[in-house]
Amino acid sequence: MNGQQAKGYLSLVLHAHLPFVRHPEHRSFLEEEWLFEAITETYVPLLEVANKLVADDIYFRLTISITPPLCEMLCDKLLIERYVARLSLLKELCSRELDRTANNQQLHNVAKMYADRINKVSNLYNDTFNRDLISAFKSLQESGHIELITCAATHGFLPLFSSKGCVRAQLKMAMINYEKHFERTPIGIWLPECGYKTGLDSEIASVGLKYFFLDSHGILYGEPRPKYSVFAPVITKNKVAVFGRDIESSRQVWSSETGYPGNPVYREFYRDLGYDGEYGYIKPYLHGDGQRGNIGIKYHRITGKSVPLESKGI
Repeated sequence: MNGQQAKGYLSLVLHAHLPFVRHPEHRSFLEEEWLFEAITETYVPLLEVANKLVADDIYFRLTISITPPLCEMLCDKLLIERYVARLSLLKELCSRELDRTANNQQLHNVAKMYADRINKVSNLYNDTFNRDLISAFKSLQESGHIELITCAATHGFLPLFSSKGCVRAQLKMAMINYEKHFERTPIGIWLPECGYKTGLDSEIASVGLKYFFLDSHGILYGEPRPKYSVFAPVITKNKVAVFGRDIESSRQVWSSETGYPGNPVYREFYRDLGYDGEYGYIKPYLHGDGQRGNIGIKYHRITGKSVPLESKGI
């Protein structure tokens, strides 16, 4: 702040969660694609940027909640093997796309972008991070650049649990799982779906957690009304700090009308090669049941209209 007193502080908090999916009885399982897509498009790129900032000696602070189900999936040997196989398939498809689009410069530029991205993710995941994203996040915490917090054991919606014992079990198991992976005790928690009910702060305090997060209205309509709205934490009677989500930031991320998803330049999930490509060509890269789905390669104009997939047989 160049010697000046700070007028305020920004807390950048990311919530990372996926439902637990592991089915060794099947050669492939559709919902595993959620995990593979998240690793490719979110977790590896996030770690890449963070490590670049560290390498460039740029100071930053970031808080990330990694839920117990996600922790277990990220270090599961079967899922790791399946993700590596998925990366190999995507690299093969990208190579074919470079050839297929060679006579269409606009499509070729997009294909090259995806080929470069997938190859970079593959190199980072396999070589830089040694297929161990938990250790990559842990290293950033130990260097003081990020703070990792936890979430309820199964990401269950705590206000609907029938007993305090069930709630406490969710919180205690979250603490145990965190200590297993990160070798320290967490001090903060992202409540699943930011769900809260009266008295929950007592259970949170009982397991040693010091703060948690709520959606904006959980703070705004509290009693007594907070003096600084969502722009400052509230301390409960049980001495636990509560942080509320910023309304405008949430709107930019989630709103289909005024946020990023509603903007024409935002990638359209369903304008994807997995849906638009000629079936015989794309089938080897779809799920084992042959159903069309999202692959992650999208040819999409800024105007919001899809680009025709003409050239070399598609």
